[in-house]
Amino acid sequence: MSYVHLTGTCFSEALGAHGLDRGRFEALLRSAGDAVQSLRARHQDGSLPLLRLPAARDDLEALQPIAKRYRADFDDVVVVGTGGSSLGGQTLCNLAVPGAGPRLHFFDNVDPHSLDALLTALDLERTGFLIVSKSGSTAETMSVFLICLEAVRASVGADAAGRHFTAITEPADNVLRRICTAHGIGLLDHDPGIGGRYSVLSLVGLLPAMIAGLDAAAVRDGAAEVLAAMLENAPPEEIEPAIGAAISVGLAQENGISTTVLMPYIDRLNDFGLWFRQLWAESLGKNGKGTTPVNALGTVDQHSQLQLYLDGPRDKMFTVVMLDVAGKGRVVSPVLAGDGDLAYLAGHALGDLMDAEQRATAQTLIVNKRPTRIFRLGALDERVMGALFMHFMLETIIAAHLLGVDPFDQPAVEEGKILTRQYLAESDAT
Repeated sequence: MSYVHLTGTCFSEALGAHGLDRGRFEALLRSAGDAVQSLRARHQDGSLPLLRLPAARDDLEALQPIAKRYRADFDDVVVVGTGGSSLGGQTLCNLAVPGAGPRLHFFDNVDPHSLDALLTALDLERTGFLIVSKSGSTAETMSVFLICLEAVRASVGADAAGRHFTAITEPADNVLRRICTAHGIGLLDHDPGIGGRYSVLSLVGLLPAMIAGLDAAAVRDGAAEVLAAMLENAPPEEIEPAIGAAISVGLAQENGISTTVLMPYIDRLNDFGLWFRQLWAESLGKNGKGTTPVNALGTVDQHSQLQLYLDGPRDKMFTVVMLDVAGKGRVVSPVLAGDGDLAYLAGHALGDLMDAEQRATAQTLIVNKRPTRIFRLGALDERVMGALFMHFMLETIIAAHLLGVDPFDQPAVEEGKILTRQYLAESDAT
C-alpha cells in the first residue's frame, strides 16, 4: 500500500475509557460489510462511475492534446470553479515541480479585490482558463467566468478569446454551454454521475494536474490500489477505509467525539485538508448527524491549536499524516548553530526536525488520551495522492451508510442559493 494506516491508539486498550470499545467497533465493522457489498455491486453494474475511474485510461488519452496545448501556449492557467470543482485539482497541483509547466491559479471565491489583483498581475495574452461547473449555472463560477472572458476579449480580441478557455460541464443544455458555443470555447463533459466533491479522479482534477506536468495515470494507479481490497472480496476488517469509517462513527456515537481533525505534517497536503473538509462535511452533515471536520497543519498548529487539542474538551478525533523525511533537506550549520542553546539542532537536516515534531505531537496526543490514528507515507507523489483520495472517499461513503445518510446529496445548501438570487433581484429593483 502507498500508506500505512495505524489505528490502535483509537481504542480503549490504549486510551482506557476515552477510546473506542473493541466490541462496538467490531459490530460497526460488520454493519460496514453491507456498505462494502453495495459498493462492489455498484462497481460491477457501473451505477457509481467514481469506482470505474481508477481503471480508466482512454479519457486521459483524450485529454493529452488539451494539456499539451495549454502547456505550450500559456505561462499561467486560471482554474475557475468552487468547492469540489477546485479543491481536488488544487491539491494535486501542489505536487508539481515549480517551473515544470504553467503556473496554476485556482480562483474559487468571488472577492472582487482578489480577482482584480489576479487579472492585473497576469499577461492575458499568455493566460489560459479552465471553467468548471457541473451544473453549468453555478453563480460564483459564472460571474468570474464572464468577467474573465470580457477581460481576455479586451486584451486579445473577440475572435481570439475563445481559444484561451475550456469549460467542463454536464452534457446537457445549460447556460455555460450556450455561452461557450456562442464564443467558440471548447467544451468537455463532466460525468453527471460524479458529484463535485467526488470528482478529483475525473478530468476535473486530472486535467489541471496534467497541465501542471503531473502523471494522471499514476494518480489513478494509487486509487486502484486502495479500491483493490474491496473489489477482491476482502472482509471489512481488511479494508482500510471501512476500518476508518467504523472508528469515526463509533467514537462519535459512543464517546461523544463531535470533531475530526486532519493534521498533515506536509505543506503540500494543506489543500488536501480543505478537500477533505468539504467531502466529510457535505457528505455526512445531515439530519442532525455527522462530525465537524477541522483542517490543521503541523508544525503551524502545534503553536496555535495544540493547547486546545491537549487540554480542551475531549470531543476530537485526530488523524495525523506523517511523511518519512528524516535526514532530508538542508542541514543546519554547526558553525552558525554554535550557541549552546541550539546545539540540539546543529548538524541536523530540516527533515530531522520535522520528523521529530510529527512523532512528538502524535505521541503527546496519545499520552493525553486523545483518540489518534496515524497515516505514514514513505513518499508523497501522484500514486500516494491517488491512494489518499480514494481512501477518504470510500471512508466517507461507508461512514454515511453507518450513519444512515445519503453521501451524495446536499439538500441544505439550496436555501442559501435561493436567497442569493433573491437578494440580487432586490438590489436590481432598487
